[in-house]
Amino acid sequence: MMFWRSVVGKLWITILLLVSFVLFILTVMLMEFFENYHINETRRGMTNTAEKIARVLEDHPGQEQQLGIEIAWEMVDDDSRVTIVKDKNTYFYSPGGEDTTHVPISFFMNDDDLSAVFKNDQTVDMITSMPGVSNEVDDTQYLMIGVPLHQFENENGAVFIYQSLEVMEETTRLTTKFILLAAGVAIVLTTIFAFFLSTRITAPLRKMREAAFEVARGKFDTKVPILTHDEIGELATAFNQMGRQLKFNMNALSQEKEQLTSILSSMADGVITFNRDGTILITNPPAEVFLRYWYYEQGLASENTDAVPSEVMELFQLAVNTEKEQVGEIAAQGRTWVIIVSPLYNKRFIRGAVAVVRDMTEERKLDKMREDFIANVSHELRTPISMMQGYSEAIVDDIAQTDEEKKEMAKVIYDESLRMGRLVNELLDLARMEAGHILLNLENVEINPYVNRIIRKFHGLVKEKGIELSVQFDSEERDFRFDPDRIEQVLTNLIDNAIRHVPDSASIVIKGRTDERGIYFEVSDQGPGIPEEDLPFLFERFYKGDKSRTRGVSGTGLGLAIAKNIIDAHRGNISVKSKLGQGTTFSFFIPRNIE
Repeated sequence: MMFWRSVVGKLWITILLLVSFVLFILTVMLMEFFENYHINETRRGMTNTAEKIARVLEDHPGQEQQLGIEIAWEMVDDDSRVTIVKDKNTYFYSPGGEDTTHVPISFFMNDDDLSAVFKNDQTVDMITSMPGVSNEVDDTQYLMIGVPLHQFENENGAVFIYQSLEVMEETTRLTTKFILLAAGVAIVLTTIFAFFLSTRITAPLRKMREAAFEVARGKFDTKVPILTHDEIGELATAFNQMGRQLKFNMNALSQEKEQLTSILSSMADGVITFNRDGTILITNPPAEVFLRYWYYEQGLASENTDAVPSEVMELFQLAVNTEKEQVGEIAAQGRTWVIIVSPLYNKRFIRGAVAVVRDMTEERKLDKMREDFIANVSHELRTPISMMQGYSEAIVDDIAQTDEEKKEMAKVIYDESLRMGRLVNELLDLARMEAGHILLNLENVEINPYVNRIIRKFHGLVKEKGIELSVQFDSEERDFRFDPDRIEQVLTNLIDNAIRHVPDSASIVIKGRTDERGIYFEVSDQGPGIPEEDLPFLFERFYKGDKSRTRGVSGTGLGLAIAKNIIDAHRGNISVKSKLGQGTTFSFFIPRNIE
């Protein structure tokens, strides 16, 4: 079945049927032509023979009649029979074999057509069956021709010549057999030629089909051999040009896709492309982060879903319906995103929309920090300024009577001025660090002596409160490269915070270790802990945990922010872990190869 459906089979069958039909029509026409031709030629030959016999008999009358008859018999071939009729009583039959039967004279005289030779003196011919000797009708058909004979005195005679059609039919059969043989040979040759021609034509087409399948599988370098210079060769050339152009276009599309993917991946804003029905087509990493936050907040078990925030879908529908850009804002997991949805056009029709998702959390946080900074600075400065103003007025108004009271008031003014100075200096340091102007003086520092030196600064304070301060350092390395002054500032701030917030007789442990990545420090205390809602804000400027409880013992609220900037400058990270009633642990990491 596959062969008959192939181009070779269809072309072969078409050529074979066409040639067979033509040969069939030609054979039928030739057979008809030769059959008529044989009958006509036989009729013409027999008529000429009969006319010649009649002329010979007319030229030999009287005593020469017998000679004329003998000459006439010589003119008759073996397949024909001749009857010469003078009258109903006088007639002559041509000689023949023993099995030769002669037609009765009455048949010639009584037959309406044949008797016209005698009555009308005209030549007649007919095809008929003749009776035998027993007057029984023979089924054999004969061609019978009668020619007038004018040599007798009383009445005209006739020369009748007849021949069986079986002779002509045998000739026709031989001709038909030859024609059929020639037609059969022609069909066989046509079959071979058609199959050869069809395979020659379809061989390049099969190669093109194989090449087309290869191209469909992505092998654009596939080429079709050009074997001829006809239309098929031109088709092969066009196919090869199409493959090259397709490869060029695919490479261009691939490069454009990679470029678009790189652009989308490198964008700080999220991009979500929607189809006309609202299904997501393309997302980039920032958009996936936004969707993950939303999935988590909605409690979806799997992130592999087509769910879209309802707020985004409302903006999408508005953008599609109004054909205008829509802007909205979504909050999830403590973060804020601004959504800008714009319609996408396919010529004149909208084929979807693109949503740009911008994380505005930092901007919102910066706005809040700016507002809090003014409030915090005002708050931190108002207290020492008020105290300095009050005590200075007391001194001016001679409220302090004794020198001890004046010295005590002057000391308060001095301490508050120092506090204001520290606040200003820390603000300047923090501003320089956040502006990127911090300079690190990196040195190879011996770790154990370095940490012990820092701890010794707090011996008096911890002894006064009965706090146990210990060091646990696990490292085979003696030294590590960092800025000793800046890291000392970090450790001092963390230890000072721990001492100020732990109760008396508690313990503070400083742990350290090194590995192939860098060095780790931990400062753990047994203090009251920090509420979970305060943990994300500990490293912000002016943030203080329990402001009512820490009033008078708290610092400026800038120490942890400065510590974070110092660790960031070392390309490390700092974090905090705490539970209420179980203490707090600050830890930071400094990597190797900071420079």
